[in-house]
Amino acid sequence: MTSTSTTAKRRFSFRRKAASPLADGHHKKTFWQRVYRDRYLLLLFLPCLIYYILFKYVPMWGVLISFKDFKPFIGFMGSDWVGLKHYVNFFSNPDAWRIIRNTLFLGVYSLVWCFPFPIIFALALNEVTRTRFKKFVQTISYMPHFLSAVVVCGMLVSFLSPIRGIINTIITMFGGEAINFLSSPAWFRTIYVASEVWQTLGWGAIVYLAAISNVDPQYYEAAKLDGASRLRQIWSITLPCIAPTVATMLILRVGSILEVGLEKVLLLYSPTIYETSDIIATYVYRQGMVSGNMSYASAIGLFSSIINLVLLVTANYFSKKFSDTGLF
Repeated sequence: MTSTSTTAKRRFSFRRKAASPLADGHHKKTFWQRVYRDRYLLLLFLPCLIYYILFKYVPMWGVLISFKDFKPFIGFMGSDWVGLKHYVNFFSNPDAWRIIRNTLFLGVYSLVWCFPFPIIFALALNEVTRTRFKKFVQTISYMPHFLSAVVVCGMLVSFLSPIRGIINTIITMFGGEAINFLSSPAWFRTIYVASEVWQTLGWGAIVYLAAISNVDPQYYEAAKLDGASRLRQIWSITLPCIAPTVATMLILRVGSILEVGLEKVLLLYSPTIYETSDIIATYVYRQGMVSGNMSYASAIGLFSSIINLVLLVTANYFSKKFSDTGLF
């Protein structure tokens, strides 16, 4: 019995070795062998890689300007090294915290309003059964995304004009007084966020509509057999299935919370509303392009990028925590 079992084990061990890829001569490919195997895919990826190297990574060398007293006529290498001087000057500036606060408020307000509305819109649009009406609504909702900031701001100026604007016309029709919206600091954030919601609603819903279309229809059929209503199906099937997509889009959104649109703010704001409209991007524009203080502007821009990076890493960390708990 002992010799029989030993022979069987040897046969099993021999078969297992023979079945392994290494035993058949299929050795693990080296790095250059894998590169040669995937050469066509890498060739397709090459333009994208070159773009990011030239326009994203190489310009990072210019970050050193924020630690120098840069003078264009002397050049980058000839400019004096000043260390953290520009960072200290920025944080000691009485306007610094107002600028940071305005940027955070606009970024957070845009996140709170612009992020959930495309999800709600996609869920509502998915329930529409009439194909023609659904396509019509999709087309109308996508159109604002393709309008430039100049056109959007021109429309806002026209609609919100205190003399002939349609909004003030409606207000005066009901006995109210005309409001100069664009000259009032209290209205700037509302105008900016509302225009962002209108402009990004349809385009932002595309990703969620694509995610919803990938949900297995058998889930809905099983839920109907159990007597689940449409709202219950959305809550128990649709939302859990698109949760990974929602988490990914939230991470990307949080990572750019300080990247408030410069063009729209520049076209809407004026010195009378600096109290709420002056943000990091506009301040950097004035310091760098108008005043010519490149080093100071670069220091502020680097500070903003670091904050965005911290927010991105934090959002990614919490998303992984939620994923481990089964929420995503």
